[in-house]
Amino acid sequence: MIVSMPPTLADAPAVPRTLLVDAESRQKPRTVDLLNDWQYAEKAVHRLLAAWGRDIAGWDDKSVLHRHIWDQAECVRRLRERVEQFPGGKADAPVSNRLEALANAVLLAPTLDDALDGVYELLLKTLVGAYGEYTAGVHPVHDAPTIALLHEINQIKSQQWLWYRDYRRRFPHKTDAAYRARVTALLAECHQFRRPLPVTRGAEAQPAGVATDFRLSRFSARNEPIRAQHPFMDYVRADFATSIEARRLFWAYGYMLEKNLPDDQLVWLYYGHYMPWQWHHDISRHLWDESRHGDSGYSRLRDFGITLDEVGFSGYDQAARDEELKKISAERGIPLDECYARQRELLAPYRHEPITKEQLYQHVFMIGMVAETGHFVVKNEGYVDFKEGQDLESAEMMLFDIIDETAHVQYAHNWLPLLAQHAGVDNTDYRERAAKIREESQANANKLAGDLGRKLPRTLDDPTYAFYQDLLGRIRAACPLANAATCGPRSPKPM
Repeated sequence: MIVSMPPTLADAPAVPRTLLVDAESRQKPRTVDLLNDWQYAEKAVHRLLAAWGRDIAGWDDKSVLHRHIWDQAECVRRLRERVEQFPGGKADAPVSNRLEALANAVLLAPTLDDALDGVYELLLKTLVGAYGEYTAGVHPVHDAPTIALLHEINQIKSQQWLWYRDYRRRFPHKTDAAYRARVTALLAECHQFRRPLPVTRGAEAQPAGVATDFRLSRFSARNEPIRAQHPFMDYVRADFATSIEARRLFWAYGYMLEKNLPDDQLVWLYYGHYMPWQWHHDISRHLWDESRHGDSGYSRLRDFGITLDEVGFSGYDQAARDEELKKISAERGIPLDECYARQRELLAPYRHEPITKEQLYQHVFMIGMVAETGHFVVKNEGYVDFKEGQDLESAEMMLFDIIDETAHVQYAHNWLPLLAQHAGVDNTDYRERAAKIREESQANANKLAGDLGRKLPRTLDDPTYAFYQDLLGRIRAACPLANAATCGPRSPKPM
């Protein structure tokens, strides 16, 4: 994809410039309505990625999809800010439901690969063409701010296209003919985003997907094994407070598991369509941050020579996954190990029930006010201990997570009142409720660690203990801690 340089006054247009005012114009140039149509289209892409993103299986492709969610949020932000700069410009102004029909047609793809073709080939390329044509036609000085932001957006789109091109080379696919024809026809009805669509009362667009029966996948797809070779985390829980080396293994593995949260947050974004755009923008950043944390942990595991084939990429919903795979095993007569190996295929038909407004409130509350708030003490201790032990890579990983999650907790404080209002729940004592849940979680974690410490075998003839010791030994060999023998006990794992 080629992104052209911005036009200048020296660039004489080959055709007459596109005028944004006419004899009937007042203080609102025609570009405002077109910007809002573009904003709806970019927001629709954001929602389409949220709708289908859980079906992306590869680790690196998940990382890209999560980044594209943030990129789309930034595209929408740029367009909204430009709209608001015009007299009479309203970023939440209604747009034609013809745009909704187009977005829904792309959403209702027969397969993931068709949906990706619809988003990245049909929508993305059409938008890029519209933006390029607009910047080439309007006055390069009068509307320079719009030209500048469209060039910024097209730079983002060029990176999205490069990923899609690479993905399609790895996974060739011919788009379903009927699907392509339907989307192409609706793009034509929307004038390829070249001019604004008139809006009539009663025919305003809803967010993409709201008027459909589309359901997200219940289980996030993945290529990696979901089970560890041995359940070593019981030893980590037992040793967390007393062993800096156990804590170092935990943080690399635990951050890797944070790759689960972004796929949960795709559900928040899709079913939280009634929330203001700024909430979607904040959650999109939170989502990308958590995806990066997953990449940080996985990167550190690889630094230590540890693979996901060994430790597994289990889900936050692992109990539900296990239950369904065991049912499939019993009902179909498939060995359980084979079910785990084929989990992507076997769990693909399962659909996610729409989450209620109250459930969305609880999700944000539990992540922001319990899980993230509850880990600040142990994270800060880890940062200090790893830095003093001269493992600066692990210390840096901790620090950036602390910085990101400070912002995430603030997002929860900012949005819980409105989420509660939508859900019809009482939010007045949310701080106190969160503190009580954190106390209960800490007590349960302390009891579990104590029970495990008393019950777990500690001899190398036990395969799980031997596996745990092997992991610690390999990490130690890759990066010995200067304070491994002197670092005293620290706070217990909070949950």
